Amino acid sequence: MRKSLACFLESRDNNFNLVRFIAAFGVLLSHSYALSIGNNATEPFKQLVNMSFGHIAVDIFFISSGFLIANSLFVKKDLANFLWARFLRIYPGLFIAVIFCVFIVGAFFTSYSLIQYLTDAQTYIFLIKNTVLFFGEEASLPGVFESLPWSGVVNGSLWTLPFEVKAYCLLVFFSIAINRLLIWSNGALNERLIYLLIPLLGMLIYITNHFFTFLPISYFASEDFRLYSLFFIGTACYIFKDYLILSEQIFYPILFTLLASSINTELFFVVYNVTIFYVIFYIAYIPKGWIRGFNKYGDYSYGIYIYAWPVQQSVIAFIPGVNVLELCVYSFIGTMFISYLSWHLVEKKALKFKGKIPFNFKKS
Repeated sequence: MRKSLACFLESRDNNFNLVRFIAAFGVLLSHSYALSIGNNATEPFKQLVNMSFGHIAVDIFFISSGFLIANSLFVKKDLANFLWARFLRIYPGLFIAVIFCVFIVGAFFTSYSLIQYLTDAQTYIFLIKNTVLFFGEEASLPGVFESLPWSGVVNGSLWTLPFEVKAYCLLVFFSIAINRLLIWSNGALNERLIYLLIPLLGMLIYITNHFFTFLPISYFASEDFRLYSLFFIGTACYIFKDYLILSEQIFYPILFTLLASSINTELFFVVYNVTIFYVIFYIAYIPKGWIRGFNKYGDYSYGIYIYAWPVQQSVIAFIPGVNVLELCVYSFIGTMFISYLSWHLVEKKALKFKGKIPFNFKKS
């Protein structure tokens, strides 16, 4: 089968729900190693290719998001509806998750008295920053999980969400700026080329910094370039959807090259970063049949992602010395239950308000 990516956008029948679900489980699995012993050095993927499965899962989220969000923005061409839809997908579920962390997990596990905990400013810094996201995430609540191997961090998974929300804003900014540039240049500039140069430049800086550290505060700056570049790789794939061919004649050689490159971690790093987007889109669109039946169950990936960490920390607090396998099993069961409730009682209901922008918001 040789079809362009554009051919698959005509239908919403794809494997993205399953891909994101596996990625979310991968984050939970990866964190099971890190949280149970205080670091992720023993994780199999980390030992094999010097890259945790959680790292790979986040990359999957950002590339997929960049593609799907670009589709939403450029097809509808309605900025107000676009922003409202993004708000509905991120914030209602997140708000309940943060409330869960503060007033259930935190209040139960804090070493402070309940009065001290509820009157401590840090409690509300955690609540506000993790609800707003634009000011980054806040990891700790007063007196919570301070004696655990990964001490003091109540929900470490939330660190990527500010990047996600800011990526949406950057996409809007670039779309407006590029449109203005095209008008100003009277068509002399190539729109597709500009959208391609954004992630190429970002990824070049990220890969170069990996080998020759030069960015200030290198780790955090590197994460900026990594995540935004991945998001805009997804966007570029949408822009080039008519030219990006999904074919097993391309997929299997890429997959073989990727697997073969794992013999050297530095080689794998480069090959992975320039091929992972193709692997994601091939798996998301090509396999059919019974695998598509997963879509009827709902989209639990977001719930798994935002609830897994506090559930895992709670399991460790309840069962000191719990091993990686036990932690993974117990926390998956608990997280899956909460994610089921989150999807059906919060996220799915919120999404019904897409296209129904509050009057004042739409007017403004």
